[in-house]
Amino acid sequence: MSRPLVVIPTYNERESLADTVARVREAVPEASVLVVDDASPDGTGALADELASADEAVQVLHRTAKNGLGAAYLEAFGWALGRGYDPIVQLDADGSHLPEELPRLLAALEGTGSAGPADLVIGSRWVAGGAIENWPRHRELLSRWGSAYARTVLRLDTRDATAGYRAFRADALRRIRLEDVHTRGYGFQVDMLWHARDAGLTVVEVPVTFVERSRGRSKMSPAIVVEAMVRVTAWGVRSRLGARRAAPSAADRPSDAESKRSRS
Repeated sequence: MSRPLVVIPTYNERESLADTVARVREAVPEASVLVVDDASPDGTGALADELASADEAVQVLHRTAKNGLGAAYLEAFGWALGRGYDPIVQLDADGSHLPEELPRLLAALEGTGSAGPADLVIGSRWVAGGAIENWPRHRELLSRWGSAYARTVLRLDTRDATAGYRAFRADALRRIRLEDVHTRGYGFQVDMLWHARDAGLTVVEVPVTFVERSRGRSKMSPAIVVEAMVRVTAWGVRSRLGARRAAPSAADRPSDAESKRSRS
């Protein structure tokens, strides 16, 4: 692995994007950055173009509509695999994922940390050493419950099943068969983890600190989480019946609420 790429999906993240990109480039100077903007009305895409003009390691993928976090990541994964990037990292633009912790995720992929080697490394809030900052108690309980429910229903080993801070080996994404991942909304992170489990990938969690965004407004709501858990329940039933999802269903497409890029 010699060409790391950090994928940063954006929608109305103009206030925080430049700082996030700068911190990524400082934390891992050899990494490139791909900003994936869904036609943000606040000018995030134009700012991303300015950052790319000033730094050849920054590139921008402009999408024409806001179709969900999963859709943005899947398009970015295909873009990255076609250009030989490895590993490929997911990172939020709003500062909740600390770029300074990225070297530890990459080290775990290589097996140079305390855990690993791995095919997929998850920056986890809910393992020893993980933490959250500035979250109200009800939101922490909601996130913990969502992960615990997904673990139970889908028989996953990962404690932080909804975490969005992830580093994949390129080969791991190929083994997952991205064409079979149909979820576009909030459930995308769980769906990818479920596919990773079925593909026999080695998944490692490393502790990270999740910081509630200081700019802008969180797009997550209890209604979005409940809707996603309904989908997880349906997936669990299908899994136990041996009926793995092979084509997208209406339940796998994002609702209007989910399309707002909710975060766990």
